[in-house]
Amino acid sequence: MQHDFFKYQAQTTQFAAGFEVEKAAGSYIYGKNGRRYLDFVAGVSANTLGHSHPKIVEAIKTQAEKYLHVMVYGEYAQEMPVKLCKLLADATPEPLEVTYLVNSGAEAIDGALKLAKRFTGREEIISMTNSYHGNTHGALSVSGNEYHKREFRPLLPMVSFIEFNNQDDFSKITEKTACVLAETIQGAAGFLVPDSDYFKNLKKRCDEVGALLILDEIQPGFGRTGKLFAFEHFEMVPDILVMGKGMGGGVPVGAFMSSKEIMHCLSHSPKLGHITTFGGNPLIAAASHATLQEVLESGLMDEIQEKENLFRELLVHPKIKNVNGKGLMLAVNLGTPDFTLEVAKSCMEKGLVVFWQLYRNEYLRISPPLTISLAEIREGCAIILEVLNEIK
Repeated sequence: MQHDFFKYQAQTTQFAAGFEVEKAAGSYIYGKNGRRYLDFVAGVSANTLGHSHPKIVEAIKTQAEKYLHVMVYGEYAQEMPVKLCKLLADATPEPLEVTYLVNSGAEAIDGALKLAKRFTGREEIISMTNSYHGNTHGALSVSGNEYHKREFRPLLPMVSFIEFNNQDDFSKITEKTACVLAETIQGAAGFLVPDSDYFKNLKKRCDEVGALLILDEIQPGFGRTGKLFAFEHFEMVPDILVMGKGMGGGVPVGAFMSSKEIMHCLSHSPKLGHITTFGGNPLIAAASHATLQEVLESGLMDEIQEKENLFRELLVHPKIKNVNGKGLMLAVNLGTPDFTLEVAKSCMEKGLVVFWQLYRNEYLRISPPLTISLAEIREGCAIILEVLNEIK
């Protein structure tokens, strides 16, 4: 299988692991080599409830026996997409009330940008330096790392950047600005958390000039920080909320959410302002509904702070410079990219899956399932510390 993987499946790097997966359950991935691996990555924050959570699996099976794809998005009323959108509306503050379901976080970013330009009638988009929003042409255009963009130019015009967490840059947001886009917690840059008043004041500035604030919660959403969405820590509500990754608990999904007034403009002048064939797929919606319901009702979010505290208590070592992040999205600074890659490789050999941050490779990513136990946290951190002691 590994031979065919490298021969027939397109690669994203020249050093993919090619690890052969047999099955996955709970906090563990099982290889065809007969070993099990504790998962501290969760599919890059996607497996919110761990692997093959029984409630998600049952929801998928139940829906699969009824029907799969029946019609292009937005034409037919289908039970699970409707229930998912209603539950999201019930779980989020006003004016967030209407959800557009798509296939990925990157597509949701593209849809949100179109929505902001359509509603405001403006063309300028402001994003953040060192931001990451996906790899479609639109999402790449508003991502703030030139190394990952320069080979694919030209990209979207009229996109400018301000510094994340720098309120002095607010003056660059003007009456020409359609929207300001930001990750609530910057992911690829090393899980950077903003000052407590940053987003509150950013929203105030957007309101003053008539720009819309779009928050990208593709990674921190669905309970990862101890709130359903991370913006709830900061006493404000965005105009447009973008979600993905952990929304589906392991299936491909994305969405953008706004008020009925704002979202309505995609339905006319022109009609089909955004369209997607498989967005809102009933099978995916069933999995997403089961995930959201479990996050809301299980009490998992109440456990996040204790689990974060345990990680921070255990991950103390002379080779650890600092630990960024919030909740169960933590970035461990090991000093250099080469050393971090070596640590990740050695951890895998000892039965622990860890990864690194896209822009800041010196940071080791820790984003386990929300369902991870305290004992499993101790097990994984012991491996990290063992590796740090062994590697010079």
